[in-house]
Amino acid sequence: LGMLLPADTSPVSPDVWGVNITYDEDGYVKDDEAEKIDYGKLLKEMQEDTRESSKQREQEGYGSIELLGWAAPPRYDKTSKKMYWAKELKFGGADENTLNYNIRVLGRRGVLVLNAVASMPQLPQIEAATPTILSAVEFQEGHRYADFNSSTDKVATYGLAGLVAGGILAKTGLFAKLGLIIAKSAKLLIIGGAVVIGFLAKLFGKKKETY
Repeated sequence: LGMLLPADTSPVSPDVWGVNITYDEDGYVKDDEAEKIDYGKLLKEMQEDTRESSKQREQEGYGSIELLGWAAPPRYDKTSKKMYWAKELKFGGADENTLNYNIRVLGRRGVLVLNAVASMPQLPQIEAATPTILSAVEFQEGHRYADFNSSTDKVATYGLAGLVAGGILAKTGLFAKLGLIIAKSAKLLIIGGAVVIGFLAKLFGKKKETY
């Protein structure tokens, strides 16, 4: 759908970081398991999945990938229906580890996906910007999580744990798609407290705004 970039950084700067914004219309994600998820166990499963995916990547001629752990453990705000977490990744023999920062906003029919890829030293910057981003994105009335209609709306085949593990990718290779995106680069120009471009105005029923 678009990107968020820091207003004070050039998009071509080697130190740039940004948020890639997409939308997954997989259905209403139930959050009744929120307090029951063992994120330590989930991390181990994700690490194993990543190791298997890494083998496939290498067979296809790409560099290896390793999920080292949480850069920031999963946190879920049951009131706002927003979840965020971060992973620390190592690509091949890269000198600097990669930060994959994830924000999810739950809606009536799906999930707004905000993914930031940066280097690990940029974690404090992204953490500082996260509250601004979380407060800036909302579904408009009629499309919010609370507007779910069990009689007509589709329910996602995964819950919050699956959301963190990669949704439907949790069972098909967590980084299969990520591997194609980051095939030849350990860093993407994909979060910041920046400009919300016109597509968000349409998606959230707002006028163009700058945060």
